[in-house]
Amino acid sequence: MAMASYSHSQSIGLTLFTLIYLLLSTVNPVVSQCKNRPVIFNFGDSNSDTGGLVAGLGFSVNLPNGRTFFNRSTGRLSDGRLIIDFLCQSLKTSYLIPYLDSLAGSKFTNGANFAIVGSSTLPKYVPFSLNIQVMQFTHFKARNLELVAAGSNNLYLITDEGFKKALYTIDIGQNDIADSFAKNMSYLEVVKTIPSITIEIQNAIKTLYDQGGRNFWVHNTGPLGCLPQKLSLVKNQKLDQHGCISIYNDAAKMFNEELRRLCQKMRTEMRDATIVYVDIYSIKYDLIANSTKYGFSSPLMACCGDGGPPYNYNIKVTCGQAGHQVCDKGTRRINWDGIHYTEAANSIVASKILSMAYSTPRLKFDFFCSS
Repeated sequence: MAMASYSHSQSIGLTLFTLIYLLLSTVNPVVSQCKNRPVIFNFGDSNSDTGGLVAGLGFSVNLPNGRTFFNRSTGRLSDGRLIIDFLCQSLKTSYLIPYLDSLAGSKFTNGANFAIVGSSTLPKYVPFSLNIQVMQFTHFKARNLELVAAGSNNLYLITDEGFKKALYTIDIGQNDIADSFAKNMSYLEVVKTIPSITIEIQNAIKTLYDQGGRNFWVHNTGPLGCLPQKLSLVKNQKLDQHGCISIYNDAAKMFNEELRRLCQKMRTEMRDATIVYVDIYSIKYDLIANSTKYGFSSPLMACCGDGGPPYNYNIKVTCGQAGHQVCDKGTRRINWDGIHYTEAANSIVASKILSMAYSTPRLKFDFFCSS
């Protein structure tokens, strides 16, 4: 009886701890210190695509994508908001509209999103590789400034000074590494491709710098080996203590170290620029390794997919396709569809980003608009 009583009180204690932790972990209601209108230009892949694939290529992204927050599909590969959405929210600015969305009715007053599902750094000049996204930005800026010079009465156009003060966010590289493994490259062969990936990120930053950009926010890549898609498709690989594919995560960490060094090097070369490197890998791996602490269950199992435990992923029946299974609303899962994270997980990742604990240098997210 005493043991039962202890177990019950311990359970209540853990529940209260989890609730308190979750309240503290959601995106902080930080009062933005922005003195200027925040303008953000985002470049990347599906981790930050707010509808570009749907707008640009007409691909269908069906419900239950978007069910949690928007109550409809917005083209985001999640049940709700992405990390970039929460970061915009912290600045009290609207969510970024995809550059290719002609029907959004946006004047792009707070920037634009060039990220597209499936994007990588290589090969170049293939829609929508990183260099294509940067070319789109260059066109966007040139056309914008043409209208300003022509005396347009549109008060919301971004001026040359606005482009200079804007924040340029980059979150790409995951697909490059995943595609290399998908080509049956060995771990060593994949690692050898990493410098060519980071060179493309360097080229993108330099081009944006030459276009006047001075504020850069660079995310490293997450634990690729913890994605249910990889765990379902890749067989006979060594798993780490938390059930993730070791060599996939090792390759991601090698890429991240190369990217960290690149950011460090570019700070010395572009002394009037601010380049913030953010360790997304550590945030996401901690979320998986300590999932119960954050109130999540089955950290390696997709909420939306097919096949049931342990991963609920079937490449032939993915989320939104006929025959998919989806967990109940309110079920706290980290992974949404085998590759992308749920809104609940994205919220916690964003709160960690905003804490500055994972950023080098440790600057507030609103640094670019607060002076």
